[in-house]
Amino acid sequence: MKNKKLGAVYFTLILFAMFGIFKFLFGQQDNTQLKEVLADNAFLVDVRTPSEFASGSVKGAVNIPLDKVSGQLSKFKGKKHIVVFCRSGNRSSQAKSILEKNGFQNVVNGGTWNNVQKVITDN
Repeated sequence: MKNKKLGAVYFTLILFAMFGIFKFLFGQQDNTQLKEVLADNAFLVDVRTPSEFASGSVKGAVNIPLDKVSGQLSKFKGKKHIVVFCRSGNRSSQAKSILEKNGFQNVVNGGTWNNVQKVITDN
C-alpha cells in the first residue's frame, strides 16, 4: 500500500514536470508590452557575459552583465523604458528584479535576445 501511494506521488510529480517542460518549449510568450516599449525607443540591455554578447546580440543593445547591474544603476537613470534580456530569460528576470528593487518601474523582461530580435524584426 505504501509503495502504491509513493508511486502515485512520483507519477504526479513527473506529470507536473512534463507539463512545465512542454509549456517552456511550446508556450507562446506575450510580447505585447515588449512591442510597445521597443516602438518607443527602449534602452536595450543584454545582461549576458561580455563573451556571450560578443557572439551576437540585438543591434543597439548595451552589455551590462547581470553581476554588474547593481553597480551600474546610473546607466539606467532617466531612461523612459528599459528592456533587459539574456540567453534564456533567467538572468534578465533577475536583472529586472534588481532594477525594480532600486526604484526602476519601467523595466520589461524581454526574455531571450533572440525573442527581442524577432520582435524588432517583425515590426
